[in-house]
Amino acid sequence: MTLHHRFDGPADAPVVVLGPSLGTTAEVWAPQLPALCRSLRVLRYDLPGHGGSPATTGVTVPGLAAELLGLLDRYGLGTVAYAGVSMGGAVGTALAVTAPDRISALALVCTAARFGSPDGWRDRAALVRREGLEPLTAVTARRWFTPAFDAPEPYLDMLRGTDPEGYAACCEALAGFDLRDRLGEVRAATLVIAGEDDPATPPDDARILAGGIPGARLLVVPGAAHLAHVERPDVVTDALVRHLAAGQRREEE
Repeated sequence: MTLHHRFDGPADAPVVVLGPSLGTTAEVWAPQLPALCRSLRVLRYDLPGHGGSPATTGVTVPGLAAELLGLLDRYGLGTVAYAGVSMGGAVGTALAVTAPDRISALALVCTAARFGSPDGWRDRAALVRREGLEPLTAVTARRWFTPAFDAPEPYLDMLRGTDPEGYAACCEALAGFDLRDRLGEVRAATLVIAGEDDPATPPDDARILAGGIPGARLLVVPGAAHLAHVERPDVVTDALVRHLAAGQRREEE
């Protein structure tokens, strides 16, 4: 598998990897890019079947973490910071558990250690294979954003452009994902961010992460649903910059 990816920011700066959510591309992090690129080299990637990454079968979250680790090795990157939203957060958690020496700081945005019922994800995969992604558009808009958000279309277009088989394979990966019993193995300084009105990964999921990861801090963002970093970039970007800068200082010490 080859994950489509790109770098932005100063070539000699410390690296932060940004992981996207199911149904979006690396561009979902566009609201944070200018602020992060002031002091960091940003590596963004696309999930299988999303953006520029080809669809594939047999996708698992640990497998994606291994692919990402291979990408870091390819570029000679030792320790990096990582921020991920939803499925991208799951990949980051898996990476922090399996390769703890490679993650200096971790930010988990609107994500979970387990994403609800596995049967629900398998049912969604079957629906997408049968009918495509259009039937999911309206319900996804309500998951991703509160009714007050007035610019959902660029993000819904990411969903519409996703390969149905790639989306289904990622659904099956989430069905098999459960790190609740391994959160104590995360050693990276961790910030957990939740959208107060997120129906997909509600604040209780964030509390499980923050309670299980040693020393983790929790931020609940008001007026935000599942893509809290898009809906409230004023709050989330500032929190990310502060957290990643603190992690960089600890690494240098």
